[in-house]
Amino acid sequence: MKSVTDIGLVRPLARAAWFAVLWGLLTGGDAPSWVVGGPVVLAATVLSLRLRPDQSWRWRLAGVLPMVWFFLRKSVRGGFDVARRALRPSLSLNPGALRFNTRLPSGSPRLFFAGLISLLPGTLVLGIEEAALQIHMLEASHGADVELRALEEHVAALFGVELSLAGEAGS
Repeated sequence: MKSVTDIGLVRPLARAAWFAVLWGLLTGGDAPSWVVGGPVVLAATVLSLRLRPDQSWRWRLAGVLPMVWFFLRKSVRGGFDVARRALRPSLSLNPGALRFNTRLPSGSPRLFFAGLISLLPGTLVLGIEEAALQIHMLEASHGADVELRALEEHVAALFGVELSLAGEAGS
């Protein structure tokens, strides 16, 4: 008898389990919601397999905790800074757009990096062109690229990828 791995069901079952957990969290585990949730989980699984069939990245366990700690620290600090600026209009703002050349490889690591930037308070990725990210920031000071490089290094460690040297210049 063939195993689940031999048949190639590991990826579909893993994705279905992930979508089921997500549905359960969104609905608070409400049993009747599975009347809708079952078909939604099935549809999300099928669509994700068709739209992203070759998802081959893996997170490295050694990179998860440092990434989470780094992101939480930056989120809390950024949230307090944005709140402080909102409550004290006299504080100066230096909004602007920054073109940032990432050293991450294309695909999941680069997209994950862009998503994290947009989740941080006061930042938003406006566009991605090859390795260049156009980022709007409430405080586009000279140190912004240093913080982005630190986040980029954490993402590289999380995915277990090497950073290229191409993004060094022109950020």
